[in-house]
Amino acid sequence: MSTFFNERYAGIVPYVPGEQPHDRPYVKLNANETSVPAAPGVRSALDDDLFADLGRYADPAALPFRRAVAARFGVDASWVFAGNGSDEVLAFFFLACFGPRDPVCFPDITYGFYRTYCDAFGVPCREIPLKCDFSLDVDAFCAASEHVVIANPNAPTGLAVSPADIERICRANPRRLVIVDEAYVDFGNPTCVPLVETLDNLVVVQTFSKSRNLAGAHIGFAIARPDLVDDVRKVKMCFNPFNMSAPTMALGVAALADKDYYDACIERTVAERERTAEELAHRGFTVLPSHANFLFASRAGTDASAWNASLRSQGVLCRHYSEPRIEDWLRITVGTREEMDAFLAATDAFLGGR
Repeated sequence: MSTFFNERYAGIVPYVPGEQPHDRPYVKLNANETSVPAAPGVRSALDDDLFADLGRYADPAALPFRRAVAARFGVDASWVFAGNGSDEVLAFFFLACFGPRDPVCFPDITYGFYRTYCDAFGVPCREIPLKCDFSLDVDAFCAASEHVVIANPNAPTGLAVSPADIERICRANPRRLVIVDEAYVDFGNPTCVPLVETLDNLVVVQTFSKSRNLAGAHIGFAIARPDLVDDVRKVKMCFNPFNMSAPTMALGVAALADKDYYDACIERTVAERERTAEELAHRGFTVLPSHANFLFASRAGTDASAWNASLRSQGVLCRHYSEPRIEDWLRITVGTREEMDAFLAATDAFLGGR
């Protein structure tokens, strides 16, 4: 590190995204993204008028996009906070609401960025272990005194809890903030957005990087009570007022408009998820019941790290984690039929070579 690097970051462990190699063509099933194109209207949203106006700053309030999200969920735009991906949205809520005297808790196996935010922003945190079957210990979160952050469905397990359980956690201590990260909610789980109207301490965060096929555009939002949204807006205005570009907002609005395309993409992903899970089960793998666009699989006597390395050598990228509780498991993004066939063929080659 340089001599100018602030000492408070000396021990920080940065978040590690899914591998993005460029040495050869890969079937990329490691980052929960998709090779499926965005809705047809998204391309036409980038019209000549938009490009002609790029010399101007975009609306710092992101109103065009916030209004579109609000219409989709039946709330007023004042209930919507918009950001450059759900990671940024989460970061702003961490900055605005948590701190040295406002600790948070989250599961021990979950999205790794939560720990990174706490390290970077000086937020004390506690990890609450998932149960032996990797399900969320709802009672433990109800009893916790800290603010709560939950990915629902969880990553990398794909397991989900019901809105009723989220409501129970919120009502157990109304003085705590409960952030529910719904990055994968569209693939088989009801959203908690309707609960926001009656729960002052609930924030629901979503992204366009999964079901909307827009990981490259990086669009996210949160829905919460207007006073909380305004608090986070103040923090944003101290850091990055123009956090959403005009093209990004146009892409988001267009993606929301094409419901039929969105529904069809989700239907295909869910069908392919279930087919691949069955194929893995036939090969002796244990696959958790996923509510997301990925699978979490393990096989007795199979080294998941070796499986992952073999897949990579055959041009298929998946995600392996070294944490002790999940080191025997592999996370596989659900791609197209052709991509999943390539994954299964590479898995067969690995199993046959053992």
